[in-house]
Amino acid sequence: MRETVQENPLLAIMRNVPLEQTEDYVGAVIRGGVHFFEVAMNTPHALEQIRLIRNSFGKEILVGAGTVLTAEAAEKAVESGAQFLLSPSSDEQVLAYCQENDIMMMPGVLTPSDVALCLRYGFSTLKLFPAGGMSAGYVKLLKGPFDNTEYVAIGGVTPENLTDFFRQGCIGAGLGSSLVPKEAAAKGDWEACAAYVRAMVDKIEKVRGRG
Repeated sequence: MRETVQENPLLAIMRNVPLEQTEDYVGAVIRGGVHFFEVAMNTPHALEQIRLIRNSFGKEILVGAGTVLTAEAAEKAVESGAQFLLSPSSDEQVLAYCQENDIMMMPGVLTPSDVALCLRYGFSTLKLFPAGGMSAGYVKLLKGPFDNTEYVAIGGVTPENLTDFFRQGCIGAGLGSSLVPKEAAAKGDWEACAAYVRAMVDKIEKVRGRG
């Protein structure tokens, strides 16, 4: 998971993207330079959407299932083609299922106890959630005792504060409803959406010293 995030620092979180817009939406985000997608499991048609993305874009992308709250949901997501899983929490049954089945997983953490539980199951690249509510130095404080962990900021991340999380020590960040301009998507202006994503990718690359 760590290597995947380092290569794909911006995660496109798809929650409630209409099924009929899936291919246009994903295509625009890819043209913007992002190839790392999460479909939230509490989205209507989530499993169908995962299958559609895998079938339409193949090796161009990595698509995972997010908001995985139970081992049963994890199993269904993997059966539908999810290549990795994310959760807003550190549910022990989900952690055990992923460990036993060698599934890439990014569990959600907020406290040192959450981090310790995830490490016990072998997961060290973690979703800091909700990241937007934490102080600027929180990741560095967590990495003091847990120096073999890395964090992806999700929850409260916006285009305006996106690069702050990288400066604070995160290796990745996820954006959902603010990933593309709502008006442009509603009009089907997918080139404007692609340009919007590209601008964020360029900002991330600059702050990471690659731009």
